[in-house]
Amino acid sequence: MEYITLNDGNKIPQVGFGVFMIPNDGSTYDAVLTALKAGYRHIDSAAAYFNEEDVGKAVRDSGIPRKEIFITSKLWLQDHGYEGAKIGIARSLRKLDLGYIDLYLIHQPYGDVACAWKAMEEAKTEGKLRSIGVSNMSVNIWNKFIPGFDTKPAVNQVEFNPLAQQKKLREVMAQTDTKLEAWYPLGHGNESLLTNSVVTALAEKYGKNAGQIILRFETQEGVIVLPKSTNPERIRTNLDIFDFELTETEIEEMRSLDTGKPSHDPEAPGVEEMLRGAFVIKD
Repeated sequence: MEYITLNDGNKIPQVGFGVFMIPNDGSTYDAVLTALKAGYRHIDSAAAYFNEEDVGKAVRDSGIPRKEIFITSKLWLQDHGYEGAKIGIARSLRKLDLGYIDLYLIHQPYGDVACAWKAMEEAKTEGKLRSIGVSNMSVNIWNKFIPGFDTKPAVNQVEFNPLAQQKKLREVMAQTDTKLEAWYPLGHGNESLLTNSVVTALAEKYGKNAGQIILRFETQEGVIVLPKSTNPERIRTNLDIFDFELTETEIEEMRSLDTGKPSHDPEAPGVEEMLRGAFVIKD
């Protein structure tokens, strides 16, 4: 495993295991245990994934020391604002039951983000959260909020893959040494990406599958990646990407695949309203 040092000095495993859309019916527990046994040490969850309990139980049952596992969770919209964020943080800490959270993010950048951030800063000072960051912030949203933050985000978790490389956003984030975390690093199974001739040619050259080529490109670009799978073999192979290195020419070929058009636009009309009405998180 390779690690990246965040702007607060904490180190994060560069490949994490995402549990988005894995049910909290034992499926997440099984998947996280499988991932930990395969060598993952970074698990990415969220209050809005409704599976923090399974994540926490799997970590506790794994036999791996807590300090060796990096846990991420996220604050949902209903808990924005200062008092609301304190409630959300306490809820995630309770459901995970792991003592502290390594990285805690503002999941969606709407509403009273500034006061929620204040509560997160306090929780960081108290040791409840080790690092804090944001998610789904475009350039415009970033410029709206981040200049007013005393503590600059350690990460911004956004959609990123070879077809959506977030070049302008990365330039802005570099000013605060904020790292990019990639959700949908494999394009959510996008066949046009997985069967792209550049990707398949590199897969043949290195004896890897298309997903491994994509993830290796992303990690060489300094991105933290969060591939998700419930297939034990795919869980294993998604981590098996550090025994080869793409050349600079090959990196440039992969960069050329960028369309500049992520599938998710956090500024699009109706997105905030849709997310606010999606569900309610209960204690």
